[in-house]
This record gives sequence, structure tokens and C-alpha cells, in this order.
Amino acid sequence: MQLNGSGNTRTTGLLYASEILQRFARAYGAAVQQFPVPAFFDDPATRRAFWRESSTRRILDLQERMNLVVFSVGAAESGIPSHVYAAGYLDAAEQAQLETTGVVGDVGTVFYRADGSTDGIALNDRATGPDFATLRRVPHRVCVIAGTAKLRGLRGALAADLVTELVIDEATARALLDDTE
Repeated sequence: MQLNGSGNTRTTGLLYASEILQRFARAYGAAVQQFPVPAFFDDPATRRAFWRESSTRRILDLQERMNLVVFSVGAAESGIPSHVYAAGYLDAAEQAQLETTGVVGDVGTVFYRADGSTDGIALNDRATGPDFATLRRVPHRVCVIAGTAKLRGLRGALAADLVTELVIDEATARALLDDTE
């Protein structure tokens, strides 16, 4: 199931999201549930109204019942910036606002700081990803990370208690351990 919307002002994002979901579905014999909404709404009120629609509610209800979620951490400073930062989802003012607010990463378009907090990050009111309380209820939360550029984001995700299982490359694992010892 798609965790967050993928559309922006230049694309529906469905081809990008669909390809990822289809690969997982083929590998695990699963059915795909897309979430055809924008990654970020222009106005928080629009998001709240959309969340009341039965077609959207169906996906949100499925998210509430997840028992496994596989995700990565988005990071702007990565050598290859995450899709949400590099593909026209955020304008320059929004990116500057995230930096000013101390954001170190995102999971499913929901941004957080190094301490895992999300309060006061205005863009989250327009984001379509599940809130962290929803994610924390999922018994298995598998985070897949590659590259030390995502280390700050990973630390924030760990501080937010979003990760129960971690798939990580050796260099990043060593950097994480060196940092915590």
C-alpha cells in the first residue's frame, strides 16, 4: 500500500509510485493499493476535507490496520536527494522553511527533527503520509537505509521510535555505531 500521495504541480507521480509498488507486489504476491492524492495539499483545510471522503478513508483505514511497513528516510542533504526533495514537490521557500525548522528528514512526506519531534513543522499539516502515531502502532516497521548522507535522518527516525527493524549498509552502520559509542 502506498503510504503517501505522489502528485505535484508537474506530475501525478503515479508512474513513479506505481513502479515501486508493482515491484513489491510481484515479489511478494501482493495486491497494490495506490493512494492517488498529491504528496502535499496546498491548504491544510483541503487535506482535512479530503480525509473525510470515503475513497480516501478506505486507504487511511487500511493504514490503520497495517502490520508491516517498509520505508526509507528522506534526506535533502543526501548525495542523491530523496524524491520528495528533488522532483519538484517542494519549492525553494518550503525547503528553506524546513531548514529553518531544523528538519533532518522525512518518512512518507512527514518531516521531523533530530530529536524525532514533528510539532511546529507547518508542512506536515499539508502532508499526505501517515502521522507518526499511526506508524508507531505498526508491529513491524522496517527501515531501509543506504549511505551515510542519510545518517542524520536515520538518527531522527530512531529518536521518533519509527524503526523496529533496520536494513542498513555496512559503512552507514559503522558510522551510526561510532556516533553512539
